[in-house]
Amino acid sequence: MSKKPDSQLQNLFATHKSTNWQERLTQIAYRFNREYQGQAVELPAEVQAMPIFREWASGNFSGRIASPFWEVAKPQKNQHCLDIGCGVSLLIYPWRDWQAFFYGQEISNVARDILNSRGPQLNSKLFKGVELGAAHDLNYSPGQFDLAIATGFSCYFPLEYWKIVLTEVKRVLKPGGHFVFDILNPQQPLAEDWAVLETYLGAEVFLEPLAEWEKTIKAAGGKVITQKSGELFELYKVRF
Repeated sequence: MSKKPDSQLQNLFATHKSTNWQERLTQIAYRFNREYQGQAVELPAEVQAMPIFREWASGNFSGRIASPFWEVAKPQKNQHCLDIGCGVSLLIYPWRDWQAFFYGQEISNVARDILNSRGPQLNSKLFKGVELGAAHDLNYSPGQFDLAIATGFSCYFPLEYWKIVLTEVKRVLKPGGHFVFDILNPQQPLAEDWAVLETYLGAEVFLEPLAEWEKTIKAAGGKVITQKSGELFELYKVRF
């Protein structure tokens, strides 16, 4: 399997405040660009023989492991909500029903372009656009959001990176605002197999103990308000 991103992606994050994470950001963007474009990935026979691969190949697995963030923090009418690593969230979740203002930030230029093209057609008033950028460098003003969301990607970065992300999220939230994000639980039966599969798909996974995550949240000034367990991920609602 080739893991070499194209030249455009190699330069995508060169202008960020910190370049320490550029290689990892580029690799993860490349992995998801291929998925959004429907590109096939060649995997070793032993990976294809794994039961989790067959479930993933069926197209049903992502729905099983997606974290329902709205069950712990449903966006409210006229709230300003930031979806970090949003993917194509606006197209698959009921944002129009929530009537909340949607802002996105995403490292996949393919997902960014899809949403910026289709979002205004869904609701030009509520859709506020998607910025191309990483979670550690949010392109928004201090105290701008009532709610921030980050699901499906925390496991691709070490805790050192997430210390920076938590600081940035805290900066852009209004006083009393909430941050909802999910964490891969390494104790779940499928965790190691899923980590192997994702690594071969192009994004190495970090299996960090939940206790270490919770220490990191506390050190950033966060308090866990709600926690919800899923098949792979723990969903946390945090207030700073």
